[in-house]
Amino acid sequence: MKGDETAAVPFSGSGPVPEGTLLWEPPAALVRGSRLSHYRDWLEDGALLAARSYSELWNWSVEDPGRFWESLWTYFAVKAHAAHEVALVDSSMPGARWFPGATLNYAEHALRGLDPRGVCVVAVDEAGARRDLSGAELTLQVGALARHLRLAGVGAGDRVAAYLPNVPEALVGLLASASLGAVWSSCSPDFGEGALLDRFRQIEPKVLIASRGYRFGGREFDRSATVLGLVAGLPSLTEVVWVGQPPGSQAPSPPTHVSWDLAIAEVAPPEFTPVPFDHPLWVLYSSGTTGLPKPIVHGHGGILLEHLKALALHSDLGAGDRFFWFTTTGWMMWNYLVSGLLLGAAVVLYDGSPNHPGASRLWELVSELRITHFGTSAGHIAAGMKAGLRPGGGLDLSSLRLLGSTGSPLSPDAFAWVYREVKEDLWLTSISGGTDVCTAFVLGCPWLPVRAGVIQCRGLGAAVSAFDQEGRALTDEVGELVITAPLPSMPVALWGDPDGSRYRDSYFSSYPGVWRHGDWVKVRQDGGVVMYGRSDSTINRHGIRMGTAEIYRAVEDLPEVLDSLVVDVPVPGGDTFMPLFLVLAPGSELDPELVARVKARVRDQVSPRHVPDLVVQVPEIPKTLSGKKLEVPVKRILSGDDPDRALSRESLQNPAALQPFLDLAGRSREWLPGA
Repeated sequence: MKGDETAAVPFSGSGPVPEGTLLWEPPAALVRGSRLSHYRDWLEDGALLAARSYSELWNWSVEDPGRFWESLWTYFAVKAHAAHEVALVDSSMPGARWFPGATLNYAEHALRGLDPRGVCVVAVDEAGARRDLSGAELTLQVGALARHLRLAGVGAGDRVAAYLPNVPEALVGLLASASLGAVWSSCSPDFGEGALLDRFRQIEPKVLIASRGYRFGGREFDRSATVLGLVAGLPSLTEVVWVGQPPGSQAPSPPTHVSWDLAIAEVAPPEFTPVPFDHPLWVLYSSGTTGLPKPIVHGHGGILLEHLKALALHSDLGAGDRFFWFTTTGWMMWNYLVSGLLLGAAVVLYDGSPNHPGASRLWELVSELRITHFGTSAGHIAAGMKAGLRPGGGLDLSSLRLLGSTGSPLSPDAFAWVYREVKEDLWLTSISGGTDVCTAFVLGCPWLPVRAGVIQCRGLGAAVSAFDQEGRALTDEVGELVITAPLPSMPVALWGDPDGSRYRDSYFSSYPGVWRHGDWVKVRQDGGVVMYGRSDSTINRHGIRMGTAEIYRAVEDLPEVLDSLVVDVPVPGGDTFMPLFLVLAPGSELDPELVARVKARVRDQVSPRHVPDLVVQVPEIPKTLSGKKLEVPVKRILSGDDPDRALSRESLQNPAALQPFLDLAGRSREWLPGA
């Protein structure tokens, strides 16, 4: 097994780093002591499989998914209230049925292994204030809130929505809701009212848990008015729980308005409602690229097994570790982070900017809190590299064993920067997956080397491949990322899609019976994976995914704006640059005042992270014959692709509208950083 006898070999070169450059190999102690090795030995002892390499283990996991996922059920000692007979019924997609007959509860598993006296939650805000919760304290708060929700009429299948920063109240709310069999759904407080209503109206929540404000970048933001607008737009609500005191007479009634302190005032141990394996646990949302965001429903059992696998076997996370991923409650990485509790790890919740009061803030948290597993965005790592940060030069990072990166592809140069300026003896796991499956399906492996720009492996049970347009599998060539066998954490449904037609159209319309994810990917001969970004027009800025449609709705509401187009263009170093193109009404001009109002509109109605870097006036927006804006081809053209390869001009209803974008691409050195 590669890595058994090889010590870490840090990269020491200079200049551009070629893709695939060897940067690190796992030390023998990591390989031998990893949870993955323990699982492999357990399989062999039980005569289930004798695997000599990761590729053999992966092949078995995707060729016999029923036996593989059944083995995880047994290995992780999943507690069931009713048993199942088989792990997988009908492996077709869509339509696969996992663990029929079994009942369980995600929240019960999250709380069952916690040390009552040990710290299981470390919460830090931007100002440096810290709150720790022991296992006993978290459990009692979950029980108290669950009791309150139950008395408020919340039961299995009801929805609880949250508009909260990354604070312990969000974690307590999720676990309390899940313990009742209710369905959780959260958005971060930088979402505007319109974006919130687009999401929560679809699921008709009974209770809303909301914060009066949040702090970011050294500023305090009052969100009371947004919450009240949200309440007015959600007639399904019967109660609002305010983190902080309710805003007095301004709060409309009904629904009932109560404070968080009142909601958890009555101490009660949690009670866990057994629910079927595929019972809804939470609703996450797609980016809303082409209309309303998709409300993606994940089940208790699928998330439980998937996160146990990904965090224990692929990240070597366990009791005694401290797990931190920089995220908001509106990104699936928050759900991934809090699942660290399933393995007895302490989770670190950070509420604030990654760059306040300085660009080293997150690295300082790693040092101060003795974090063992730290995850962030590729953009954050690239920004640190470009800013000349040297986290390992002045901070004690001796506790840090694993650094995770996701959100966008991490460049080979950024890989090398980690080993040069952060830590030589560090396991860097670039991972990629998505909200749709609430996990990563290409991720880390403690047995394998780290190579620049390359994700270590395809995840166990994840039958990932690269397809060409005809559905042929590719090796060492770029293609569409597909999954050819079912995963338990694939959505159990899209909310409000009773016949499943939207679900099928979203994932299975390109290759029947095969999941198309919407990423460009290359699967290497050695099993490593290289990501090339989205093949659709989703915009992921600093960990917040947003569809272009939401930005259009915000800016096109201005009377001066007739039409718009936005794209996110990759730039060297792993970052992106986002220009916004506007068609203005007759008599209007793109002066500094209008630019400022456009940016303010996006900041307030959509997200501060999606404020455009450049605003440009154009005569027309290029569109297809069916009237769709030409987002992906424009992005490819501005990224330097050959226009004749990026699109067919015959498919446009207004080919002349493309000329300003071609002109801009030809002058990229004038406006595109790093060009």
